[in-house]
Amino acid sequence: MELLSMSHPELARLEACQRLQAGLLTQAEAARQLALSERHVRRLLSRYRRVGPAGLQSRRRGRPSNRRVPADRLSRAIELVRERYPDFGPTFANEKLREVHDLHLSTETLRQAMITAGLWQAKRKPHRQVHVPRERRPCFGELVQIDGSPHDWFEGRAMRCSLIVFIDDASSALLALRFVPVESTWAYFEVLRDYLADYGRPLALYSDRHSIFRAATSESAIRKDTQFGRALKDLDIELLCANSPQAKGRVERANRTLQQRLVRELRLRNIDSIDEANAFLPEFRHDYNSRFAASPRCSDDLHRPASSFDLPTILCNQYQRVVSSERTFQIGSTIYAIDDARIKPKTRLSISEQRDGTFLVRANKAPVSARVLTTISQGAIVDSKAIREPANRRIPNPKKAHIPPSAHPWKQSFKRTAKTT
Repeated sequence: MELLSMSHPELARLEACQRLQAGLLTQAEAARQLALSERHVRRLLSRYRRVGPAGLQSRRRGRPSNRRVPADRLSRAIELVRERYPDFGPTFANEKLREVHDLHLSTETLRQAMITAGLWQAKRKPHRQVHVPRERRPCFGELVQIDGSPHDWFEGRAMRCSLIVFIDDASSALLALRFVPVESTWAYFEVLRDYLADYGRPLALYSDRHSIFRAATSESAIRKDTQFGRALKDLDIELLCANSPQAKGRVERANRTLQQRLVRELRLRNIDSIDEANAFLPEFRHDYNSRFAASPRCSDDLHRPASSFDLPTILCNQYQRVVSSERTFQIGSTIYAIDDARIKPKTRLSISEQRDGTFLVRANKAPVSARVLTTISQGAIVDSKAIREPANRRIPNPKKAHIPPSAHPWKQSFKRTAKTT
């Protein structure tokens, strides 16, 4: 007896033909049950009477597909992936095969071929806590998520650095990118200045709780603005700080994608410096947005013009100081002396620090000349995100554990107890 392999639709057709043969079903009823025409039901019944159940099997079973990829094309794709893109994912590798080598495959075909060749391993997503996604803001420029991503972007060809990312919440479009040595207030000032020149002032920025954005004070204390927060207030831009990384998931997911794609793009172009990478970022950002950006639900652009603001005096560090009895004031570790005899002690000063380290000192909106008096030595400032583990500190002359001598009373009592037992 021959065994036949049949699919569920074929088994349903076999059952219908058997009932038709026995006169338990009409051809019209069989056509309605199988969602076929009566003419095709008559064909199936005729084939069943001539060949039997084997006549209802698909004649394409066991034969290669007419749309199969030629073996030479698939082998060439695997050779190129192994040679030039060994650590690329199937989607990214397929994009490069199309753009650079004019080799067209479906992503799933390439993925299966890479798994067979050992170039890709199917990943199982671990069970994670489910976070309900927040609905996108409807309009472009209504909310912009910002973050810094410290990473080995040049894969050892240059020092580790950070990538500052501005992404629109409504469309997930990258609005600003810049490589900086370390995530700092000045770095965000520079990126914000370029962003304002390109788009204008958004309604709100959404960040984490880095000390650049949020002063490290207790909840009960009066919260003071950081330099970046003060600048946003002057520009009438609301600053929102997320309570968790999942709350600003769009920029976090963008960082993860950039750490995969941008790193490999820099490698393919032999870029090994921050300046060269920043020159390449506009091209990469345009390509990224054409692939991944979505269309906002509303076509309105809520950016407001920034031309009426004096950005150099806003995007800088501003301090308020009081002249001491010695006619000095201090900023950070530097003490400045005032030579102007008209400035009396206890006079309030407004100080603006520019990016090049120069200061503009004002008293009652009038410029005041000051000179450096002395500098107090302090430890180096390290970005909090760059701290990976506590420093190893050597303890000089550690105290050794005290070991009682054999004649100690405690040991003597222990010996007597042991002998008695």
